[in-house]
Amino acid sequence: MTSITRRSAVVLAATFAATIVTAVPLAAPAAAQTKLKMVLNWKYQGPQGWFFLADDRGYFKAAGLDVTMDQGNGSGAPIPLVANGTYDVGFGDINALIEFAAKKPEEAPIAVYMMYNRPPFTIAVRADSTIKTPKDLEGKTLGGAAGDGALKLFPAFCKVAKIDCTKVNITNMQPNLREQMLMQGQVDGVFGYVNTIRFSAKLTGVDPDKQIRFINYGDYGMDLYSNAIIVSKKLAASNPEAVKGLLAGINHGLEDTLKDPDAAVAAVAKREPLIKVAVERERLDATLKDEMNHPEIAKIGVGNIDVARLQKSIDILVEANNLPRTPKVSEIFTPDFLPPAADLPKKLF
Repeated sequence: MTSITRRSAVVLAATFAATIVTAVPLAAPAAAQTKLKMVLNWKYQGPQGWFFLADDRGYFKAAGLDVTMDQGNGSGAPIPLVANGTYDVGFGDINALIEFAAKKPEEAPIAVYMMYNRPPFTIAVRADSTIKTPKDLEGKTLGGAAGDGALKLFPAFCKVAKIDCTKVNITNMQPNLREQMLMQGQVDGVFGYVNTIRFSAKLTGVDPDKQIRFINYGDYGMDLYSNAIIVSKKLAASNPEAVKGLLAGINHGLEDTLKDPDAAVAAVAKREPLIKVAVERERLDATLKDEMNHPEIAKIGVGNIDVARLQKSIDILVEANNLPRTPKVSEIFTPDFLPPAADLPKKLF
């Protein structure tokens, strides 16, 4: 082959290659998904099913999100973890957020979707105990996990229920030992959420309706909100669409849970195969009924808040705990990222 022929072949090959590239455009790279780290309130249980359904059914992915959800160690624990940047999102107690915001307003995250709109906080005692009223707690020993929401609210409860907190001994315990230590008499009472204790006790063979008595904060005037979706102010400011997409996905997951609660529990079992499905289904039903079914949702829907009610909660906590300042409602909760009002569930049964 002559040098001229070789040059012609090279030109023809280059022209053919260019034609192929032009005729078959390269596939566009997949859009990068925003990664979010979320910490839950507790170990994987039935009432977290809506989060996992949202993930499994692609609601987060459709919003351009890749959400990682980790187990938690109490409803008060997510607030500092979101504040210090360890997590972008938390499912935690709004009352712990109020206290944090009163002390460190610049660092405080913000609640964007109210889940638990009735107060689940309680002190559980054995049914055969002499403790029947809050006053009976004086001189006794109570146990709780360091991040427990009810424990963090105990000073406020003492003031509202007119008991002397200094006469109550408090000991910290691992969350998984709570019901065992109570029933063995190692402590006189334990802090927690009613349904968390009730169904965790059931899993150990205890009949909570016969063997446990609950002293509920809500019975003594503490009509407080509880767990909410909480995000860092950095995330809210830098990527509001991610927050909106996250809440739309969670809201969709909650709607699916209401239609098919068994599917929600199955989504939990997918993450934690050792759960007792029947008990977690009961726990889910009880949470919907007892912790999320405030009459106000018929008007404002699950996810939103009544401003006057939240303001009253803030005032109760500031006064009872002698907090250094009174945060504004707008510092604690914003509705700006919620799905449209028509999409928020207004009936749970």
